[in-house]
Amino acid sequence: MSQPDARESSSRSLRILIAKPGLDGHDRGAKVVARALRDAGMEVIYTGLRQTPEMIAEAALQEDVDAVGLSILSGAHNVLLPRIAEALRVRGMSDVPIFAGGIIPAEDIPALVQAGIAGVFGPGSPIADIIAFIRERTPIRD
Repeated sequence: MSQPDARESSSRSLRILIAKPGLDGHDRGAKVVARALRDAGMEVIYTGLRQTPEMIAEAALQEDVDAVGLSILSGAHNVLLPRIAEALRVRGMSDVPIFAGGIIPAEDIPALVQAGIAGVFGPGSPIADIIAFIRERTPIRD
């Protein structure tokens, strides 16, 4: 008989912040991911459109989230995503995994990973991969 996963026995659902940094006004993908994470049993906090890095980091801190998901289609990922990672570090949240989705060229991913973005999911990425990523990298906290 196998041991139950500690996450399954925890009384608290994983809390995931989904945010749209910058001036990008397209949030369909963010909403699809948010709904899928909810369907997978996670609690999702969606910040809405046009968030600054500081607003996203502050929301993550206030909501005590386990992971932060960022959706970006504007092309400003090389500027905004590292700023968000730094804003989280400043707030003592360097252990919170950050993942991103949207239009991010493959050649930009290594620099984003170096800046603290733990995963990048492009268009057409299976939702199951995003859920698995979160579950594998999210520390269990009470």
